[in-house]
Amino acid sequence: MVSAAADTPLVQPLPWLEQPLREALAQARSHALLVQGPAGVGQFDLALLLAQAWLCESPKADASACGECASCHLFLSHTHPDFQLLLPEALREQLGWGTEAETGRDGEPKASKTKPSREIKIDAVRAMLGFAQGTSARGRAKVVVVYPAEALNTVAANALLKTLEEPAGVLRFVLASTAPQALLPTIRSRCQPLPLGLPQREAALAWLKQQGVEGADILLDAAGGRPQEARDWFEAGLRAAAWQQLPQRLARGEAQALADWPQPRAIDALQRLCHDLIRRAHGAAPVYFPAEALPAPKWAEPLHQWDAALRRAARHAEHPLNSSLLMESLVAQGQQALRSASPRRA
Repeated sequence: MVSAAADTPLVQPLPWLEQPLREALAQARSHALLVQGPAGVGQFDLALLLAQAWLCESPKADASACGECASCHLFLSHTHPDFQLLLPEALREQLGWGTEAETGRDGEPKASKTKPSREIKIDAVRAMLGFAQGTSARGRAKVVVVYPAEALNTVAANALLKTLEEPAGVLRFVLASTAPQALLPTIRSRCQPLPLGLPQREAALAWLKQQGVEGADILLDAAGGRPQEARDWFEAGLRAAAWQQLPQRLARGEAQALADWPQPRAIDALQRLCHDLIRRAHGAAPVYFPAEALPAPKWAEPLHQWDAALRRAARHAEHPLNSSLLMESLVAQGQQALRSASPRRA
């Protein structure tokens, strides 16, 4: 069944992807490409644009998709018979690829008893292998997109490897990953790498403003130059003023400043703040916060100790024993790190 998102365009245009797409289409020499780089810059979008271009029946002069042919319409409606997407269940709805929920006798959706998986499991790869062995329905190609590729669990990755080694017919793959080092070396070696870096600041800011993001410059810096992440944060309720106020609120020990944030994002924000404070303690410019918003740390060593505590907390951010107590403790450690006096010289 086609999802509710099928009537809307699949890929929102990201202006900074035009050149990487042209280069990839012109330089692709392998049946499998590995789009790799930081999250939040359009890796998934680029993978889909490549797939649509390979399936398009009337490609443009630069080999990109026309957007008008029957194949493009099928692709944009999520119903192309020669395309498959391997995606964790937990990301399907978020990315507009949700499947219809199972219904009960009364016609109402059944509540799932299991939490959507963040892994790409062996069952999904097995289904793809059946798809791969068939002939192309429309005669152009058969394309598989895997995102994020590092979500493949070990069994699924090994099952995919065989097909990557010996693809059938006109089968092509696009794997997109923010952590290519987490992939099996044998998978990486069978893919042509396609680096995707941060977009130019001007292009990213223009796009964010088109998306209605207020304080785009502040939030783009907060996201480390990743425009999609900045947009997602804004849509989740983060405002530029709140981000600018966070350092001073930490200095006052106000744990409630993070009370409404999901814990993984709150810990991530504290890690970014700690990073900038350490940079400032060593005389370097901050990355995530405006310099004027940061307090002046007296000594770097306590900040390094706080950073270690934040890294430990981040490993268990999804499953905290007591979220409020943990955040109060982390904020208190940060406040203490800022107040620690420099050691006296002998």
